[in-house]
Amino acid sequence: MRKLGESFQLSTLIPEPSDIPGQAAVSFPLNQLEYLIGGDIRAWKGPSKPVHSPVLIAGAPENQARILGSFPLLDRHTALEALAAAVTAYDNGRGVWPSMSVAKRIEHMELFTRMMIDRRAQIVALIQWEVAKNLPDAEKEFDRTIEYIEATVGALKDLDNANSRFTTVDGTIAQIRRSPLGVVLCMGPYNYPLNETLTTLIPALIMGNTILLKPPKLGVLIYGQLLEAFQKAFPPGVVNTVYGQGEEVVPPLMESGRVSVLALIGSSKVADKLKKLHPKSNRLRAILGLDAKNPGIILPDADLNLAVKECLLGTLSFNGQRCTALKILLVHRSIAEQFVEKLSVAVNGMSIGMPWEAGVQITPVAEAGRVAYLAECIADAKAKGGAVTNAHGGEFLGTLFRPAVVYPVSPDMKLYQEEQFGPIIPVVPFDNVSEALEYVSESKYGQQVSVFGSDPAQIGSVADQLVNQVCRVNINAQCQRGPDIFPFTGRKDSGEGTLSVADALRAFSIRTMIAAKETAASKELLHAIVSGGHSNFIHTGFVF
Repeated sequence: MRKLGESFQLSTLIPEPSDIPGQAAVSFPLNQLEYLIGGDIRAWKGPSKPVHSPVLIAGAPENQARILGSFPLLDRHTALEALAAAVTAYDNGRGVWPSMSVAKRIEHMELFTRMMIDRRAQIVALIQWEVAKNLPDAEKEFDRTIEYIEATVGALKDLDNANSRFTTVDGTIAQIRRSPLGVVLCMGPYNYPLNETLTTLIPALIMGNTILLKPPKLGVLIYGQLLEAFQKAFPPGVVNTVYGQGEEVVPPLMESGRVSVLALIGSSKVADKLKKLHPKSNRLRAILGLDAKNPGIILPDADLNLAVKECLLGTLSFNGQRCTALKILLVHRSIAEQFVEKLSVAVNGMSIGMPWEAGVQITPVAEAGRVAYLAECIADAKAKGGAVTNAHGGEFLGTLFRPAVVYPVSPDMKLYQEEQFGPIIPVVPFDNVSEALEYVSESKYGQQVSVFGSDPAQIGSVADQLVNQVCRVNINAQCQRGPDIFPFTGRKDSGEGTLSVADALRAFSIRTMIAAKETAASKELLHAIVSGGHSNFIHTGFVF
């Protein structure tokens, strides 16, 4: 591990196999042949795809990525088998799982959680190897996912308990609850392969839907660790895994018209294509977390030390590979050079190395081909008048890339418009705050923005304009998803639907009611149903 501002060859960071600590040691290769359909863990006899690690190891040819293992490349026919299993398990809402009581579904979820916790060490190690997330962040991703599951269970108890009463209005007795929607196709992103996949899958599942799980393109081996937990914790067909190339296995699922909900965190282009494949668009609900180019706006009266600290975290946490990352900084010209100087010093003080090294902040870039794109963005900026302002910024070797502060960035550069999704910090000077606001309003993205300043009148005025362009305005703080109780969504091409602990339960269900005339006979009948425990929907029980 070395400081970014130091002069050294990136090749010196590539470890020998003997340098890998025990906590990160995994018995590779993990050639996973299993997949889950209809409650059966099956062995795949067809082709598989190798899983390469972005972590470079000395001794490999030309310091190439290590092969971690492989996963099944299911075909179209097998994907449709998984769909059939999910459809059968749902059975038009009459299946065991969708008709089960909330209390019983919670018991199943708690069993899954216990089994998942037993696999913590293996999953944390795989997160490090598959996406090069440093150890504290890998542990945080796992632990935060467990906390999310527990919070979801608590929120569902509150929701169900609040609905465990009858309401009488204008001579009609009613009870209003939430019902599942059907088969949910869950597709998560590679940057948070566990957390952001399960933050859609868990609420969809616990509300009574059946699941088709398409693991992310990176982080795929994680789900081999969870197959048995899915199999044992839930009834057959409730969770089914669809491994394979997305372009091969996903289109037939959507074209079938039997997927009720598309839950995707990823690319807006992919989401658009998949939605158009569905033959019954009015029956498809989409819960989408998509692209973002979240800006930071630094006003002339901002606390520069605070702004630099938050912008450093916002731009370079996990190498900037977050949809919620700050991807461009708009700085008032009167303080731009001072801000850039402080930011460059802060970047050069960060450490770069392998995911398991204590204190490491910058790790190998996860996605194959991303380094070449980042280098292209820097070359484009330099050709159009920009410069890298921090020492050694933009140097790379294999998947190792030294973060770069690029200033000044202008509208004709790639970095001005495109989401770089990596460790480059574009800085744009502006003369009037209206220019920064115009950037936000003209952008095709609308997830979040950060504003740094100290004048209450100006912050208030700016916030009033920004809340109608994005879905979260952060004042003197970086952009982020959490805490998970808060809504997470986006406008424009950045999202559809709202995710948070409570919002996600609503997103994957629909309000449904039973109603009866306010007559003595109706009251007697409803009382008999409730007292006799004849319905999982019509009841006044309390879930503890």
